[in-house]
Amino acid sequence: MVDDTGQKQTPNTLEEPLDLNRLSLDEQIYVNMRNDREFQGRLHACDQHLNTILGDVEETVTTIEIDEETYGEMHTSTKWNTSMLFGQEDGFVLVAPSLRVG
Repeated sequence: MVDDTGQKQTPNTLEEPLDLNRLSLDEQIYVNMRNDREFQGRLHACDQHLNTILGDVEETVTTIEIDEETYGEMHTSTKWNTSMLFGQEDGFVLVAPSLRVG
């Protein structure tokens, strides 16, 4: 494949930020949402608007409460699994691919 400048592109070339999602198809990714939710799952599909379909998903919801006696923060995490999840871009804070070695 050749780009507009005449240079050869390989399938693993990153030209735009969303190319990283294309390279992460069928791999584990991490998604942090605005509402104190986190998802880890296998990326099945993603469009140019960052609408995303994940499979084999582990969802983590973190709640923070203030101890009335010490005024310290108490963090509680709840996790559960689901087979398929559709996420819309308006709630995403961070999408990160799995770590690649080699």
